[in-house]
Amino acid sequence: MYLVSILFASLAITPLVLKTFFPYFWKDAWYLANLVRILLKLVLRRRRKPLFLVLDRFLEQSVAHADRPFIVFENKTYSYLDTDRRSNKIANALQRHSTLRPGDTVALFMGNEPAFIFTWLALAKLGCPVAFLNHNIRSRSLLHCFNCCSAKLLIAAEELQEAVEEVLPSLREQGVCVYLMTKQCDTPGVEGFSDQVEEASDTPLPQALRSDITFKSPAVYIYTSGTTGLPKAAVITQNRLLVALAVLDSTGITPGDVIYLNLPLYHTAGFLIGFIGSIETGSTIILRRKFSASQFWDDCRKYNVTVVQYIGEVLRYLCNTPKRDNDREHKVRLAIGNGVRAEIWKEFLNRFGNIYVREFYASTEGNVGLINYTGKIGAVGRVNYLHRKLFPYALIKYDTERDEPIRDSTGLCVEAPKDETGLLVCKITNITPFVGYANSQQTEKKRLRDVFQKGDLYFNSGDLLKIGQDNFIYFQDRVGDTFRWKGENVATTEVADILTLIDFVQEANVYGVQVPGNEGRIGMAAVTLKGGEQFDGNKTFSHVASYLPAYARPRFIRIQNAVEMTGTFKQMKVRLVEEGFDPAGITDPLYILQERNQSYTPLTGQIYGSIVAGIIKL
Repeated sequence: MYLVSILFASLAITPLVLKTFFPYFWKDAWYLANLVRILLKLVLRRRRKPLFLVLDRFLEQSVAHADRPFIVFENKTYSYLDTDRRSNKIANALQRHSTLRPGDTVALFMGNEPAFIFTWLALAKLGCPVAFLNHNIRSRSLLHCFNCCSAKLLIAAEELQEAVEEVLPSLREQGVCVYLMTKQCDTPGVEGFSDQVEEASDTPLPQALRSDITFKSPAVYIYTSGTTGLPKAAVITQNRLLVALAVLDSTGITPGDVIYLNLPLYHTAGFLIGFIGSIETGSTIILRRKFSASQFWDDCRKYNVTVVQYIGEVLRYLCNTPKRDNDREHKVRLAIGNGVRAEIWKEFLNRFGNIYVREFYASTEGNVGLINYTGKIGAVGRVNYLHRKLFPYALIKYDTERDEPIRDSTGLCVEAPKDETGLLVCKITNITPFVGYANSQQTEKKRLRDVFQKGDLYFNSGDLLKIGQDNFIYFQDRVGDTFRWKGENVATTEVADILTLIDFVQEANVYGVQVPGNEGRIGMAAVTLKGGEQFDGNKTFSHVASYLPAYARPRFIRIQNAVEMTGTFKQMKVRLVEEGFDPAGITDPLYILQERNQSYTPLTGQIYGSIVAGIIKL
């Protein structure tokens, strides 16, 4: 009897002990169970014959839930079966009218619309990898993106005809076929494709077209580093795509959920998480052409949205809209994304209600991902024993001035202790492969050797994170040659290459600076001029507008006599970043990009004050 009493007493106080000393025990246990469930599902799928791909999961859903709404776009609804049949028509039209063969890469130049999804599914059925071109890029950047993945065919939206015609001479020289999603096109070298699709059969495509595909075969190319003129094409393999099926499933999303997708489909978040994730759960997608803060909640109420995606800026934009009495009148229960600051996170919850925010960390080409499954404000993840065994990541000490990892006397990297910022690296293994980019030289730059042992190999994320004493992981900053603005990654070296094409610019050092009240960092360039030359604001604006999308154009330019270099001949950025763009603390001439004047004009103290006060929006 005594032992029974002790047992009952122990059971009674166990919840209190766990809550006091192990406050995240149950959430950690739930995450472990969920991780095991997802891994088992992935293993079983990888063993299926013939090869089981994401396309096969979509085909399963189109049979099991034929009439369930899959895509809702501008008051038009397409069921899973509708989507399947429309993609069949595109695939059959391509088979009949093009020379496309399984394995040929196709470039897709299109904004957020159902045709993007239909076309990708069609090409997947034909066994063709697809390169997603950012529909904001033009001229040299567009041509570079097309060429770097050796695409045989370009399929473009009707509204992008003018952008296609800019690069058409180069495409015709290469013998590239160009299809425009319009009924008729009179431009030589461009073929209207809509009529051919309408006339095509919607009969299924034979599985034999995909018989040569392996899990290592490229499925899509997604361009990283912000499409700043010379972007990198990250290779997303069929295996990586299969893994992406689990993203929404792991957060408890069900077939009954309605997902609001307003992030670009050409980006990882929109395509892999929003679209591919929805295929696994069998959910309904509310597809928008682009994000609109003023329409966001009205759309959520109209379509009974339960899940929304975000990048950090999205939540801030929503918090900046005028307050309404019905701010909390919606059915949104989950927001999933990355890059939100802690103060914005708190403000979002206080204003819009009890929405579960699932902040995560990942990169398009990376081999490790983190997710904050506890809801702790400000964190991107939590150290978990099993997760770290499967995905062996670490934070290593990093010298931001020399822009390289710190190594000890034996030449190995040094692990950063808790509460100290370090560079995130992840070991490259069979479970955590790093495929990299279409360009092998770019891939090699992201590999880090001799990290903890001679001969080991790690992926260099280029991101600085910190692990707290409570084992929560916090994102700190990006390092080296990339910063983030307006939800886009901007590669500084690539912007610098564009600037040095200007005839009076000798050197350019590009970096990101913080602007009060804004997420991320805005572009700034410190440039030196060629001997005897003067800075021309009009010509500079015309040049960057021609070669760079708006978010990648340096908003501020600083004229220096010489670009400062480190002892290892690398451009020094730390002091420039710290000094920012305040004319009161900088003696060098400063200029600001003025869209209205289509020029770079002198940056005065008055203009600076208006920016800091939020009067001038950037």
